[in-house]
Amino acid sequence: MQPAKQALAAAAWLAAAPLALAHDGHGLAGRHWHATDAGGLALVALLASIAIWLSRRD
Repeated sequence: MQPAKQALAAAAWLAAAPLALAHDGHGLAGRHWHATDAGGLALVALLASIAIWLSRRD
């Protein structure tokens, strides 16, 4: 991806972030978590570990 396109895409995502709908306490500055939030983090950690393991070179 070209740097200009990449910067434009990042700016679009950052501009859309405040539009995310959630109840009070959630969002980028959230104050509490739910079990599904922790499960999502565990899934991301697992997928990242698998990606790193599969991408290592012998």
